[in-house]
Amino acid sequence: MFTGIVEELGKVARVERRGAGARLAIDGEVAHGAAVGDSIAVNGCCLTVTDLEAGRFFVDVAPETLRLTTLGSLRSGERVNLERALRADGRLGGHLVSGHVDSTGRITGLRDEGNAVIYTFAADEPLTRQMIPRGSVAVDGISLTLISVQPGGFAISVIPHTRAVTTLGTKGVGATVNLETDLLGKYVLAYLQSLRGVGEGAVDRAFLAGHGFL
Repeated sequence: MFTGIVEELGKVARVERRGAGARLAIDGEVAHGAAVGDSIAVNGCCLTVTDLEAGRFFVDVAPETLRLTTLGSLRSGERVNLERALRADGRLGGHLVSGHVDSTGRITGLRDEGNAVIYTFAADEPLTRQMIPRGSVAVDGISLTLISVQPGGFAISVIPHTRAVTTLGTKGVGATVNLETDLLGKYVLAYLQSLRGVGEGAVDRAFLAGHGFL
């Protein structure tokens, strides 16, 4: 489990293709003190440390992860967001992030607004149904607050610090990012869908009242 508060920008040192999978070597300070078997989020993807060198850690990436995330397009020298797993006695600075990426999205626009930059994204509609304004979303592993949501798209406001210490500062229109929706929202939606069945209409006040929620 992670918080979406990026610890540092690491650098991909090497990408080794192994059949349909891959092995990544990543340079970063998070390698110091890490142990084989630890979890580290790389651009929001929870990966297991399989080997260590001075200032470098190695992870194996399964074919399914390469298909569903942006990790399959990483190249040597590319910067990545890194975060170690949350300690049970640590502060939850962002929101609960599992590191299990749901899908990818695409940056469709950037515009300045005061000291911030508004990013707009295109995403699959099933994902945006799990989002709400003022709720949380993880973009490349960064915990961000949604300022607007519509079917197939959403927007976030990014302050200068976040742009400076994460990969968002280097990504423009057309860039692809990893997305993970709010964990609690997924469970709520799945439960409501199990009560009514997917595709049988909206969950409205009458439906909730009929099931004892109002």
